[in-house]
Amino acid sequence: MSRLTESRKRIITDRQPKSPVAEAYRTLRTNLQYSGLDEPIRTLMVTSAAPQEGKSTTINNLAVAYAQGDCRVLLLDADMRKPTAHFAFGLSNRFGLSSVLAGQSELLEAVQSTHVHNLSVLTSGATPPNPAEMLASRKMDKLLADLRERYDLILIDTPPVLAVSDAQIVSTKCEGVLLVVKAGELKRGPALRAKEQLSFVGARMLGVVLNQAKGKDAGHYYNYNA
Repeated sequence: MSRLTESRKRIITDRQPKSPVAEAYRTLRTNLQYSGLDEPIRTLMVTSAAPQEGKSTTINNLAVAYAQGDCRVLLLDADMRKPTAHFAFGLSNRFGLSSVLAGQSELLEAVQSTHVHNLSVLTSGATPPNPAEMLASRKMDKLLADLRERYDLILIDTPPVLAVSDAQIVSTKCEGVLLVVKAGELKRGPALRAKEQLSFVGARMLGVVLNQAKGKDAGHYYNYNA
């Protein structure tokens, strides 16, 4: 099975909107909408402590769930080291975040519509030699400000927290952070270290998604403020 086919297959909210898994993502959407913040979340970062936790699958499905709820959504693939959004939605990655920040393409040229109503994607673009510096730049701040004018919600995918500093950098520019943990594989230590690193830079941690859990814990969301 090709990577493109496998990535699309994992967007259950689009392929099987009436399934229990799709309903779990809609429940996650609702929990985030009522997360206790005074103002609606406009920029939400989704990350994990380590690779292969399912952060990209989670953010792709969450993006579709929000779009299905009549929300104008922009999915921003800020994982310029191992991008996946273009595979998941069958898009070109010729232009994307890196080319916009480098001044090689315009934002409107790089943002792509998807087959899902209300959902657009800004892919990562080509992998630059300095992803962290690009994400920390004033150009990134301006880009997010421009996107806030056009969309109700910006969902941002980043590299794992413990791998590189990218997630810490992006978290300071977002109103909330969601940490994805794969059930049964990730020990408590790495997850706590990831939370500590994000908290150190002042990230607003909203909660944890327990990915690929079974039974009553399937798709469970744990609110840090609960």
